[in-house]
Amino acid sequence: MPTGANSKKKYTYVWVSAVILVFGIFAVYEITKRLKEGTVVENDRMNMGFQQKQVGFILNNGKKRKVPAFSFLDQDSVLVTDKDYLGKVYVVEFFFTTCPTICPVMTKNLVSLQNTFQNDEGFGVASFTINPRYDTPSVLKNYAKKYNIVDKDWHLLTGDRDEIYNLAQEGFYIVANEVEDAPGGFEHSGMFALVDKNGYIRSRQDEHGNPLIYYRGTVTEEQGVNAEGEPQQITILKEDIKKLLAE
Repeated sequence: MPTGANSKKKYTYVWVSAVILVFGIFAVYEITKRLKEGTVVENDRMNMGFQQKQVGFILNNGKKRKVPAFSFLDQDSVLVTDKDYLGKVYVVEFFFTTCPTICPVMTKNLVSLQNTFQNDEGFGVASFTINPRYDTPSVLKNYAKKYNIVDKDWHLLTGDRDEIYNLAQEGFYIVANEVEDAPGGFEHSGMFALVDKNGYIRSRQDEHGNPLIYYRGTVTEEQGVNAEGEPQQITILKEDIKKLLAE
């Protein structure tokens, strides 16, 4: 029988999973905010050993979560939709080019993924700007050059702000808001979502069978652990991408 702190963690995870299933979008969005704010860190499933290394599906009300339809312009002013990613394993992020804090680290991590899978045509990245008023295709093009983004299946996407925010908050349950007093004027979580070849959102499970849901994009492999004690997750993201590519 589980005892002590381990028992408390286990049943906390079970409770969180139950909340997700019962309350759906609102609860997951609020939990995502709490993850960003650090209020769930003491029970942090993201800091565990992930003894079960399955790349499972994310369920909502018993249904597998799938990426909703989207259509935006990329850095080359080419219209890109969700259908362009079918048949590929890809990573999703929400960022903005003038971000003064976490976005440069996130981009560095994605470039590391790009370089790891540069010879695999089945891999891609979808980067959605949360500041589309400024991040036009030409701005995104310059950003891509700055960070050596060269993968033809890495699209930096811009378009209608409300559509992008809806995709983030209701499609992926990832925080994306314009907040005047936030660094750079925007609030976002720094999390990556992993999507399989059929458009389903996937993630590794922890030792209790609970999904990781997202992968932390704000700590590099070289850092290992950031100032808040959060460990890097790019290594396990690479492992899980390889598994989905092999499916």
